[in-house]
Amino acid sequence: MSDPPLAYLNGEFLPRDEASVPITDRGLLFGDSVYEVVPAYGGIPFRVTHHLERLDRSLAAIGMQNPLAHDAWRSVFERLTEQLPGEDQSIYLQVTRGVHPIRSHVIPETITPTVLAFTAAQPPRDPQAASRGLKVITLEDIRWHRCDIKATTLLANVLARAQASKEGADEAILIRDGAAVEGSASNLFIVSNGLLITPPNSKELLPGITRDLVLELAAQAGIPLAQAQIGVAELEAADEIWLTSSTREVSAVVQLNDQPVGDGTPGERWRQMDHLFQAYKEQLRRGVDRHGP
Repeated sequence: MSDPPLAYLNGEFLPRDEASVPITDRGLLFGDSVYEVVPAYGGIPFRVTHHLERLDRSLAAIGMQNPLAHDAWRSVFERLTEQLPGEDQSIYLQVTRGVHPIRSHVIPETITPTVLAFTAAQPPRDPQAASRGLKVITLEDIRWHRCDIKATTLLANVLARAQASKEGADEAILIRDGAAVEGSASNLFIVSNGLLITPPNSKELLPGITRDLVLELAAQAGIPLAQAQIGVAELEAADEIWLTSSTREVSAVVQLNDQPVGDGTPGERWRQMDHLFQAYKEQLRRGVDRHGP
């Protein structure tokens, strides 16, 4: 299936191959921009309010305001997703500081943000791949200290993922000051003696939308949980390791640094959470969101 032909750029819907920004856009020159990725199951955006609120926070952290009201963003998403009616897809949106004729580190006093969005078909989930699990490695976290901002400056993340691929792994878990923080493009959970643990939100990691839903589903299901630092030794001794993201959903890690996690297969708690998450998706496809729009 080909991607939808239209993209949104600065108030217009136009063919994707005609959507472009000037070479002096600060998002291009400095990575002076933030973004979001919103899954749409059956064409219905997933926890869209949560994504837009995180966009607000990221923009505020870099001294910007959201150029569109939330209702306007919803209208953009509706127009984009209707190109693939009823299909699972992924909506990408980005807001840059804007275009300025002079390349300068100084932020211009007056500048108009660049706003863009597009959607792409999301391949159907492969249950067999999910049940096989992931192989991951650990790497030193060399990123900056504001990972809570969903900024487009992702080179360190890209390099970590490339190193993982080079070593035959699916993802890299990043280690900072002796603690496991998150993946290069995912949040981290472990199960230890029946307790589900994830690092607490901080400036060192991205507050994941899928992560928060997992916490909500776990609480409703009566799964014991805690938000606490995960040391390297705890990570290595974990009974289960999960990675969560908008595109990975809830993925089980079965191998860490060439060593099996647990018995080397997705664990019981993961199977329980995966069932809860897939049920949530099906409700969303039917237009029911128990946890807010």
